[in-house]
Amino acid sequence: MSVRAPQGLEHRLKTEALAAGFDLAGIASLGAPDTAPQFNEWLRRGYHGEMAYLDTGAELRRDTRRPVEGMVSALVVALNYGGTQPAGPVARYARFTDYHRVMWDRLDALLAWAQGEVRGVKGRTFVDSGPVLERDLARRAGLGWFGKNTLLINPRLGSFFFLGALFLDVALEADDPFTTDHCGTCTRCLDACPTQAFVAPRVLDARRCISYLTIELKGAHSPEQSAMVGDHLFGCDVCQEVCPYNRKFSAEASETAFAPLDRLATPDARALARAFLATSPGEFAEELKPTPLSRAKLVGLKRNAASVLANVGTIEDVPALVAALAVESDPTVLEALRAALAACGG
Repeated sequence: MSVRAPQGLEHRLKTEALAAGFDLAGIASLGAPDTAPQFNEWLRRGYHGEMAYLDTGAELRRDTRRPVEGMVSALVVALNYGGTQPAGPVARYARFTDYHRVMWDRLDALLAWAQGEVRGVKGRTFVDSGPVLERDLARRAGLGWFGKNTLLINPRLGSFFFLGALFLDVALEADDPFTTDHCGTCTRCLDACPTQAFVAPRVLDARRCISYLTIELKGAHSPEQSAMVGDHLFGCDVCQEVCPYNRKFSAEASETAFAPLDRLATPDARALARAFLATSPGEFAEELKPTPLSRAKLVGLKRNAASVLANVGTIEDVPALVAALAVESDPTVLEALRAALAACGG
């Protein structure tokens, strides 16, 4: 049985969320996601690629009441990470300290606040860390609509933001869902995708997405996959960069932890690729593991670097490739290095 909420708790909870530094806050009731049928079809078509965890946890994702027993409501929040940064070979969200801890700490503080307001209340925080379709929950909380690039877009903030949720066993009055579509006839995101990964508006074949190819895909790139990577070392922002709402409303991040590292903010893909190839495990642990780049692991970053040099490298990159070949032992990286060396004329 859920805890009864005192009058006005919804407004005060959202006010606390904004005071804590979140840029958007809304409340949704938990239950079956509106997009469950589309999610099921997406999985059936295999568009999730090697991300088996999405299929494994599908049953929990089909109803937000299932991941944690007794939860009935959610505070959904968004935190801007700075869409005004220049384009580069590393996606904007990955150029600084991993965002999960920042989001979790703020959400945990909000849970503590709620426990001080409502005796006996229980809760759980989520930031890309559980079987929850957070994008669907955010739309139900009124934070935005689904763009044709599948991302949640807010009419005042664009889409360069992280989503998080605080589940509570308190029955809260939900905000009105965001029901309008502001994309209209615009197809800039679909047209700009370098790999044509969108099989239809709001339907992404992850297997062709550069973010998937450089982050989620394990093992070697096929020649076709290597070519699709282009000059992207980790992630891709192209479909967001061309969105009119981002061009007009993107803002600098106010969170100091989201200040980009100079090394990762460089626009020079070849120089950064050579640096990744020369990175030792110790350097990776010290400099890059605290960032989202840790998800690809050092092997993935070196594979990506070799694929990038195979696409945009020149004879000037041959010494770096030869040096990497001399010390590398991982078969995935070795395969990518040999292909890059051949492409660069070495």
